[in-house]
Amino acid sequence: MTDTTAKPTLPDRLSVNPRSPHHVAEIFDHDIGILLNSKERFDVEEYCISEGWVKVPSHKALDRRGQPLMVTMKGTVEAFYK
Repeated sequence: MTDTTAKPTLPDRLSVNPRSPHHVAEIFDHDIGILLNSKERFDVEEYCISEGWVKVPSHKALDRRGQPLMVTMKGTVEAFYK
């Protein structure tokens, strides 16, 4: 089976949060994957390829709005369609 719909190009910076200015809803119609230092991460909330970081939620800490605090991890970031 071939996919006839063209997938949009992945931006340099992307966020899962719809309130973020870096959120692009059309991209989330497709499955995307994130590699950090050649290991696939499944908990990435935001990434930036040019600056080399991803943000993942902390496990227990919450901010004042009840959202999980983000931890920034640095390394080589690659984004791809699955």
